[in-house]
Parts: sequence; structure tokens; C-alpha cells
Amino acid sequence: MIKVANLLVAFAFLALASSFVSAYDPSPLQDFCVGINDADAAVLVNGKFCKNPSFATIDDFTYSGLNVPGNTSNQLRAHVNIITADLMPGLNTLGISLARIEFEPNGGLNPPHYHPRGSEVLLVLEGTLYAGFVTSNPDHRLFSKILKPGDLIVFPFGLIHFQLNIGKTPAVAIAALTSQNPGVNTVANAIFGANWPIKPEVLVTAFQLDRKLVEDLQTQDWKKTASAYVVVNNNSHSFKDVLFTDENHEFEERN
Repeated sequence: MIKVANLLVAFAFLALASSFVSAYDPSPLQDFCVGINDADAAVLVNGKFCKNPSFATIDDFTYSGLNVPGNTSNQLRAHVNIITADLMPGLNTLGISLARIEFEPNGGLNPPHYHPRGSEVLLVLEGTLYAGFVTSNPDHRLFSKILKPGDLIVFPFGLIHFQLNIGKTPAVAIAALTSQNPGVNTVANAIFGANWPIKPEVLVTAFQLDRKLVEDLQTQDWKKTASAYVVVNNNSHSFKDVLFTDENHEFEERN
């Protein structure tokens, strides 16, 4: 009886583990499922309305325009153009998406953020990027590297990561993500731009910051850009000075 009980416990753990695995984008049960909003012209597959396969066209599986530069005139001096099933319906249920990220010279930033539903592989096409990610509690280990055209880096599922253009020319990167809707949570926006605001006492203690600084950060308009992390006051050093002084060693490669 003890052996039978142990076997049942083992099966229970296996079932629990399989439930965690299924929390990721499920494997499709059909060749494709082109997203559609018109229920009258759709069939229900995997819990979503999909275009009837007989009506699918090549346009559902292609997209043009990813080569078009985006507008980097914002606080971060960067732009992210993500291609999901909303723009390319054939991606629906396939568990993948793609993004083009552009950075202005000398400090264009894709700030610390994470994707709650996907991992990411990033390929540098132009420029020089300082990129990295930080592991979870308790180690918070930083893995970072200076990347040049042709270099790739993978950002594991759910870990905070970032990219910064440290070159004197614009930079462009392509990112592939393992979800058709990976989501994004930018650390600074989530903490200081939460709606409703987090009580300052929480942030003062958590970050060991002065209360007035916390309140000033919370009053900023974090919605001006898709995300914001570093904001340099016009009366302080220039963005380049802050990032590239000799006292800073952010760009040493670390393992």
C-alpha cells in the first residue's frame, strides 16, 4: 500500500508539473488559425475565433513595412515596433511574435523590463548595444555584453533585461519572442507610474530613497512614452555625460 501511495504522489506531482507547462502558449491543434473579429465568418478553435481555412490568403501570413524607421523622438530616444497577430493575423496561436527596436546614438535606451509570457532572442543589425539581464532572487546576477552587428543574446523567460546604444551611430535590432502576446512590464513605469500610485512609504523602504524623490518620480508623466527609465534634468549633466564618465563601469562585459 505504501508503494501505491508513493506512486500516486508521484503522478500527482507529474500532473502539477504538466499544468505549469500548459501555462505557456499551447501547441496548436491545427495547421494555422488566422485571427478574425467577425464571428459569422469564423470557426472556434482552441478557444478563439479563427478565419475559416478556406478563406485564408497569403496576406494573412505576410507583413510589409518592418524596414520603415520608427519615431525615436521621445524621452528614451528609442522605438519598438512589435508585430503580433493584430498586424499579421497568421501568427495567431503559433506562439511567436517579432519586434524591430531602434536606438538613437549615445544613449538610446530600451529600459529594464520583462515579458510575463515569453522568452526573447535579440539580433543586432546595426550599431553597438550594451545588453543584459538580471537573474531572480536571491542572486540578482547580471549577465551583460557589448553586442555588435551579427551578435545575438537570449533573455530568459520573465527576467528583467535591457538594451542601450553606446555607439556614436544609430542602432537597430530584431527581437523574436516565444509568445504571440508576450506582454511587457517596464520596471520604472510599473513602480513609479502605477495607477493608482503605490503608497510612497512602500517605495521609500523598498528602494531606500528619500520620500521627496519618490513623490517627484510619481508625479512624472510616465505615459509620454511607451516606457521610461532614465530621465535627465536639463540642469544636470547631459545624458551622454551621465552614462559615459570614467567613474562608471556599466559597459564592462560581465559573466
